Amino acid sequence: MPDIGLGHYLLLAFLLFTVGAVGFLMRRNALIVLMSIELMLNGANLALVAFNRYHPVDHAGQVVALFVIAIAAAEAAVGLAIIVSLYRLRRSVRTDDADAMKG
Repeated sequence: MPDIGLGHYLLLAFLLFTVGAVGFLMRRNALIVLMSIELMLNGANLALVAFNRYHPVDHAGQVVALFVIAIAAAEAAVGLAIIVSLYRLRRSVRTDDADAMKG
């Protein structure tokens, strides 16, 4: 059985982050944008935990990952509230229609 090393985890974290970044930049649906942000945060979390696993001086990587998870949960709640407000106002969740919420 091949040994799974730090490089494998970092490659997977990079792929998750890249898919999230492409989704964030290319899509206009606000729900897809939120999911893409979550993918980017999960990629960063995976990299933090992988570094901490292979360099276990302290548990700083895992602690930061827990904070990122908490921030992601808050971001999802606030983001979904904004999307619901946008949908009620414009009957659309396209990011182009978000300018209606300016004033």
